[in-house]
Amino acid sequence: MQIPVFTVDAFTNRPFSGNPAAVCLLENDLDEDLHQKIATEMNLSETAFIRKLKPGDDFTKSSCFGLRWFTPANEVLLCGHATLASAAVLFHVQKNTNSVLTFVTLSGELRARQVKDHIVLDLPLYTAYPQELKEVEELIKAAVGDMVVQDLRYSPDTKKLLVRLSDTYERSVLEELKVSAQCFLSAEKTGKVKGLILTVKGNSSGKGHDFYSRYFAPWHGVLEDPVTGSAHAVLSSYWSEQLGKKEMLAFQCSRRGGELKISVCNDGRVDIAGQTAVVLKGNLTF
Repeated sequence: MQIPVFTVDAFTNRPFSGNPAAVCLLENDLDEDLHQKIATEMNLSETAFIRKLKPGDDFTKSSCFGLRWFTPANEVLLCGHATLASAAVLFHVQKNTNSVLTFVTLSGELRARQVKDHIVLDLPLYTAYPQELKEVEELIKAAVGDMVVQDLRYSPDTKKLLVRLSDTYERSVLEELKVSAQCFLSAEKTGKVKGLILTVKGNSSGKGHDFYSRYFAPWHGVLEDPVTGSAHAVLSSYWSEQLGKKEMLAFQCSRRGGELKISVCNDGRVDIAGQTAVVLKGNLTF
């Protein structure tokens, strides 16, 4: 069997930065266990599988596809950067002729459209609620030591914990923070956290970024994810409320780094736009 596979760097316009995702185009149904085996083999934070919903569908002409995402360890409910990468493969490699693509996923229908040199994703917007410190104190200490935490929120829909560091900290402090994400597994005692977001307020005067973040998900086999769409579905809600803004520019300051343009909609959704770079085209053969 041969399956076309691509590696796409998402939320960047430069190869070897942003967040890499593998994208597989499935002409036919794949044995269930092979999804995870392929994702483990690709060994990226996410591998996306685009499948045809009807026998007559075509990757260049159809506008609606099935989409699933797998980490090296398990299937996930939502992945923004691998959705961006999937749209890039269809728009830029397959030359899909539609202005809007719809993906049927475990998080409902997600849409992607081209706007100039960006692809805009229509994602769910997730609210994060105040979280008591004592419940997650050990996890936070493992993550940031004695740094000052300004706010603490939890998103039950995504199982992500949002930790806002003091506004006295600059971007460089977040970038230079040494994190041993493997330690989070034993430090997290509640069983409810599956992703940890660290964030600081940005300097949005002029063309600066409104906020910065880093994201860790060892519970899914991903120690640090370079640029994370699903985390920004939580961050967008939080920072929109905090800053009183609907339009924001965000930067995830992992070692690879990536930029996200955010537009919070009034319908409980968020548009997250990013650029992409296709860095590998090939076939899986087995």
